[in-house]
Amino acid sequence: RLRLHDGKLIKDRRYHLRTYPNCFVAKELTDWLIDHKEAPDRETGIRLMQKLMDHYIIHHVCDEHSDYKDAKLLYRFRKDDGTFPPSKDVKVFMRGQSLYEKLVSVEGSILKVREENSVKYQRTFLGCEMIDWLVQEGEAENRKEAVELGRALLEHGIIQHVSNRHHFFDSDILYHFWINFRRRRRLTELLNENSSRALSESPDSPFCLRKLNPDPGNSSFLSVQTNKEIKVAVRRSSITSLAGNSNPYFSTTPTLVFPPVAECNPKSVLKRPVSNEELLSPGAPYIKKTLTIVGDAVGWGFVVRGGRPCHIQAVDPGGPAAAAGMKVCQFVFSVNGMYVLHLDYQTISSLIMTGPRTLVMEVMEAIE
Repeated sequence: RLRLHDGKLIKDRRYHLRTYPNCFVAKELTDWLIDHKEAPDRETGIRLMQKLMDHYIIHHVCDEHSDYKDAKLLYRFRKDDGTFPPSKDVKVFMRGQSLYEKLVSVEGSILKVREENSVKYQRTFLGCEMIDWLVQEGEAENRKEAVELGRALLEHGIIQHVSNRHHFFDSDILYHFWINFRRRRRLTELLNENSSRALSESPDSPFCLRKLNPDPGNSSFLSVQTNKEIKVAVRRSSITSLAGNSNPYFSTTPTLVFPPVAECNPKSVLKRPVSNEELLSPGAPYIKKTLTIVGDAVGWGFVVRGGRPCHIQAVDPGGPAAAAGMKVCQFVFSVNGMYVLHLDYQTISSLIMTGPRTLVMEVMEAIE
């Protein structure tokens, strides 16, 4: 957008006796993308601009076209006319970018290359250092507010504990910026980030947020009937998700059945509730394990329940999850590289269902 302003492609234009401020001609922009090697051909350029339209970044000046046409039509960046609807997630992302730019541009920055367990990490800082800096620079009124900001940045994948074991705390725990906002990138990367799994496959790209909030309406992946029939339900539930049903499962016969709600929510296997703070506190009696689960034709073979944190409610003894070492009562820490302790089971379900067939999960298990 800024480059187009500098190149005078974005300017006030007159059409049918009306002046449209800060707009560009679609055909001219497609030419510009090719000339500046942002797109190899017109087809790719059109797809790129359509991607921006789909994400409410640009729009037709009169909103008469919902798609991007390579013609003499006027379009505009929503940022230039005040119609860009920044969601909470986008605000956090922009806040993280602003803080990053501020940190890397000052002398004696707290961002340094540090080593932990013989591994060097870029753009690192201690949690307490960040809290001090945020309060000192007026980015937060007090330490409590600074901790809340740090947690929001971590939950959106902007910062991360160097070994991805802790949430954000006001302590000497080491964190780093997971996104390098100054990395040179090209628009064509947008075309490769067309699914949620691209977020974990391209952790250094600032084009997309890492916090995913898919529609929790389809939670059929989690559906079970009764405890004695869990084995069948958890293996067959992913098929019903593909069919687009709300809360069905396959019984032992091929007939699709819709069980009563009460039967879909068996009693929790946890002996008592466990909070995130308890799981993450230093010295807590929990160990983290990484499980790689390759789904078969009918799913992954487990049920997750609860929220903040979620736990493993049931595991099919003959399924892929059991083969990978999953057990009941484990807590779900991350899914495909995304921290999920703060999410509910519907969101985690959607995240798993829309991700790759090979599922990488980190779970926390109580020490015997």
